[in-house]
Amino acid sequence: MKKLLSVLLVLAMIFGFANIATAEIDPELIKAAQAEGELIIYGSCEEPYLAAAAKHFEELYGIKTYHQRLSTGEVQAKITEEAGYPSGDVWFGGTTDPYNECAKEGLLMAYEAVNAADLASPMYRDADGYWYGIYKGILGFMVNSEELTRLGLEAPKGWNDLLKPEYKDLIWMSNPNTAGTAKLIINTMVQLKGHDDAMAYFVELDKNIQQYTKSGSGPSKKVGIGECVIGIGFLHDGITQILSGYDNISLVIPEEGTSFEIGATAIFEGCEHPNAAKLWIEYALSPECVELADDAESYQFLVLNSAKQPTAVEPFGLDPNNVIDYDFEDAKINTTTYVADFFDALGAAADSRFKTE
Repeated sequence: MKKLLSVLLVLAMIFGFANIATAEIDPELIKAAQAEGELIIYGSCEEPYLAAAAKHFEELYGIKTYHQRLSTGEVQAKITEEAGYPSGDVWFGGTTDPYNECAKEGLLMAYEAVNAADLASPMYRDADGYWYGIYKGILGFMVNSEELTRLGLEAPKGWNDLLKPEYKDLIWMSNPNTAGTAKLIINTMVQLKGHDDAMAYFVELDKNIQQYTKSGSGPSKKVGIGECVIGIGFLHDGITQILSGYDNISLVIPEEGTSFEIGATAIFEGCEHPNAAKLWIEYALSPECVELADDAESYQFLVLNSAKQPTAVEPFGLDPNNVIDYDFEDAKINTTTYVADFFDALGAAADSRFKTE
């Protein structure tokens, strides 16, 4: 009788959660997760979204959550150093290139998620279940239109324009050692130009770079105040700044073509709370979680069929499908090599402009 009552209680909890697509989740997984009692989350999305997602998971399931915001490169370095004995349980947000590197090194745990059936395309997940996509972001430029006017300059229209000498010390990009965004930029150039031409491109681009920020969203946060005039990064980060009051920011989709990130979530191999981690993946793949992004000022395109896209993005007219056919397999295999080649190409130019704090 006691067992029957506990099962009925769990079922009542499941069906009582409005909007969350967990009807097919094994009730035993929920019970096992609740028995573990806590979950440690490393998040590479922005802090408000991470905090909101963690708090809501705790409210839904009664599992205590602890979260820390780290760039993708910081998470990758941390779990690599911990070598199979991670201090965290799950990874939430941030582009998939570092996730793929970690999966290749055996640092992520495969899990076949029930709610993955709601993903809009097979491209939004790892085939073996090492990571699952939760959002999509378009790579481009954010420019301070007031500063460009003051300087008598036009906004760059594409990647090649960034090499113009008049943009010297006006451009910010992120650091490939700490930011998955920068790794995506490197992979994008390799896929657009070929390896050798891409490395030559970065040598020329470096002459115009004022700073390489620790975080991929770092450049966007300095455009509105004019400290950065041209920032390379994800356009949804620019939208966040515009909607916070910086109407001097314009968005540019590079005319030669651009790529996109898939923001992901994954479980760390060897984590202390594996059942709570699996339940987190199911939660992260539900409208209940991803729709929190809109209120948390994270305006990426969502990749779940049942999720409502953030309304704040609509006036900007961005087309999430107007991107190159990004070769995720090449990025999975070669990102580490390409990043090393990037720094080899820059040589002594890889100096104090590369921020790690």
